[in-house]
Amino acid sequence: MSINLGIGAVGYAEVGGVIVDGALDGSKVSEAMLVAYENARDNVLAHDYATATNANQLFIQEHTAAMNNLVEAVDILGDATSVLMTATSVAEFAEEADTKPEQVVLQEMIATEEYSISAAEVEDYNNAIDAVAEYSQQAGAFMAAANNSELTASIDTYASNNNILIGSYTAITYTQSIDEFVIAWDETGYGTGWNGYLTDDMRDADDVYGAASYILQHGSASAGM
Repeated sequence: MSINLGIGAVGYAEVGGVIVDGALDGSKVSEAMLVAYENARDNVLAHDYATATNANQLFIQEHTAAMNNLVEAVDILGDATSVLMTATSVAEFAEEADTKPEQVVLQEMIATEEYSISAAEVEDYNNAIDAVAEYSQQAGAFMAAANNSELTASIDTYASNNNILIGSYTAITYTQSIDEFVIAWDETGYGTGWNGYLTDDMRDADDVYGAASYILQHGSASAGM
């Protein structure tokens, strides 16, 4: 994932933009994107995990957990990207080498394990991309939900009418392709769904690039970027 895509995805995760499925496919990232969510990391470490008493608190807590996972996922992606960049950068230099000695030296480097790419390394990288995309999407969805008063009011009303303590939920999921939250409050695994609330918050790859430019220029994410 490119630096810009990574920064944009994390920025939207902070402020409640929901990146669409596949928005980060085929992209590259480096550890530079960590700068974009240093403030989010601090918020994660300082967060109070008290039992939620309303839907807004529930979504804020889930957003915090997703951002925590995102921090770890980006660390892993940075390592995986570094491995691939080492190999691909040498290969690119080899293509541009214009003297025989340069070509020979670079050819010998590429033949070593350090400068070769294995199928396992590619799989690690692709898995890391998927993890960043997933946690960015989930974090953005939870923040968008927390900011959606119509959605939180609907959930609060449902819980009140059914004598349910919001914070006693056993599972919560969000599926971007159908824009649906499902929350379960018992051990059966069956849950109640709310869908169609985040339509205006969806962000595609072009949006993520634009967000990255905004963050690089202004230093942090904002809901209006």
